[in-house]
Amino acid sequence: MTETRADNVTWLTQEAYDRLKNELDHLSGPGRTEIAKKIEAAREEGDLRENGGYHAAKEEQGKIEGRILQLQGILENARIGEAPRAEGVVGPGMTVTIAFEGDDEEVTFLLASREESGPIDVYSPKSPLGAAINGKRVGDKATYSLPNGRSMTVEILDATPYQGG
Repeated sequence: MTETRADNVTWLTQEAYDRLKNELDHLSGPGRTEIAKKIEAAREEGDLRENGGYHAAKEEQGKIEGRILQLQGILENARIGEAPRAEGVVGPGMTVTIAFEGDDEEVTFLLASREESGPIDVYSPKSPLGAAINGKRVGDKATYSLPNGRSMTVEILDATPYQGG
């Protein structure tokens, strides 16, 4: 197995990996067959320029192919298990609590692949906030850019390994 760069690695639980692998297997097998049948059935209805069913099926096919490529990329760079982590240091697989500068409200979330799901909000380590806080320690501040060009500063209040459920 070839080592990938650390920033391309997606840490997944075995459950998330299995779920994504099953989705990929379905889409690249039965999913492709089903959409091909829909396209063929719509094609037989006649004039393709005015055939809404044909165009809808082709659009659905494009979405399926896009998702297949996305899943292949995730699974290709996936590492199963727990990301290496240390108590008090922000990284993938950590439950993080932050406070936005000038605001008393605290926000707690899991820093992990967006493909993970659970009872807690998930922020990607590749998002602007995730990238800014990754590697920081409790008590550190981090600044990141918002989509409108302004910047936001947060303070890391807590970083503990995610315990699940």
